[in-house]
Amino acid sequence: MDVTLQPPPNIAASIGVSKFPVGAVEAILRDELAEAVTALATVEGIALPQSATELGQYLFEIDSLTALEILCSIEPLVGMDLKSSVVRAGGYTSIDDATTTLLPCIEKAWEKHHGVIQ
Repeated sequence: MDVTLQPPPNIAASIGVSKFPVGAVEAILRDELAEAVTALATVEGIALPQSATELGQYLFEIDSLTALEILCSIEPLVGMDLKSSVVRAGGYTSIDDATTTLLPCIEKAWEKHHGVIQ
């Protein structure tokens, strides 16, 4: 008797869950982080670079509480509550650091929540 083994089905696909919205999540992260950094820099009297690229690279401490608050703006897009464990304790050194660190953590949490098998 021949038995053909099939890989387990992608649970997320079988219930109609779309692909992780990486571009939209990154855009929200960058926008919200830029807004937070700009607000704090204004209060502290710090002049920030004007270009988005330079602002992303500019060394400016983003604490973990700020990052956690920003996750709330992403939750409606990903359709789930994001746990505080997604955020790195101690915060981030720049917008780019926060984005490149948070994005894969959010995606991993999304995949786990939606049952994506890789």
